[in-house]
Amino acid sequence: MLEARHLSYRYGKSDPWLFRDLSFSLGSGEILGLTGPSGAGKTTLAKILCGFLPADKGDVFIDHQPVRLNGFYPVQMVFQHPELAVNPHWKIAKILKEGFIPSPHLMRTFNIHQDWLDRYPWELSGGQLARVCLVRALGPGTRFLVADEITAMLDAVTQGRIWNSLLDYSRQNEIGMLIISHD
Repeated sequence: MLEARHLSYRYGKSDPWLFRDLSFSLGSGEILGLTGPSGAGKTTLAKILCGFLPADKGDVFIDHQPVRLNGFYPVQMVFQHPELAVNPHWKIAKILKEGFIPSPHLMRTFNIHQDWLDRYPWELSGGQLARVCLVRALGPGTRFLVADEITAMLDAVTQGRIWNSLLDYSRQNEIGMLIISHD
């Protein structure tokens, strides 16, 4: 179980709180949606849950234990803009193998083609790169995935394909998901 307990955050001491005393839990295989307008703190919360940003107050727990940020972190995040989440000087094969070597099954599940592996990120479409980033986040130790507007920039058909694959995969592997959306 992933738990947020009494989280509070603001960017500066004189800035207003983005959120205060926020608590919730997310179980294995559970899907939770988070919606709100731009600037409401959704992505900031995601970064705290994934260990990218410390909370001003409160704590994050996994299985009732405080989070430790050494080694592979079981809460992974996929960002809205995949082109900003990868090194543009690395080929796709190196990007995918950054944390682990994806199985052929995982590659097929998200329709990653072999000929993409020798390309650079800028040589793929937005939908193709989004799938690459999903596969990279779904390592063997991933228990929770934070999906921050991951298909917002894509056409409806590509969105549907990605979400169908991701939902099926998360159910089969009991991966809890926090899905962030404006819609």
